[in-house]
Amino acid sequence: MKLRIITLGVLGLLLYSCASKTPAPAPVAEVKAETAPKGVMTQELAEGLSLYENNCAKCHKLYNPKSFSSEQWKPILVDMQKNTNLNDAQMVSISDYINSQL
Repeated sequence: MKLRIITLGVLGLLLYSCASKTPAPAPVAEVKAETAPKGVMTQELAEGLSLYENNCAKCHKLYNPKSFSSEQWKPILVDMQKNTNLNDAQMVSISDYINSQL
């Protein structure tokens, strides 16, 4: 019985230590619904905003697009795509939305 408990403990510790621990970018500013762009948005930008809000917020706070430059966003988005089920076209929509806000 003790051997089973120890074995389960070691197995649990091994699984925990092997889990992916991708660090999120440093927190800068949170995007709120009130800070969404005012005025008319194209369908593609609205889709990018929706994808950004509904997928990125599942794991961490949303960052204000102006918190990073366009060049800083590129590797962040590439890295974050690995953690989602978003395809390249959806990531382009998110990228277009973020770039439109810079």
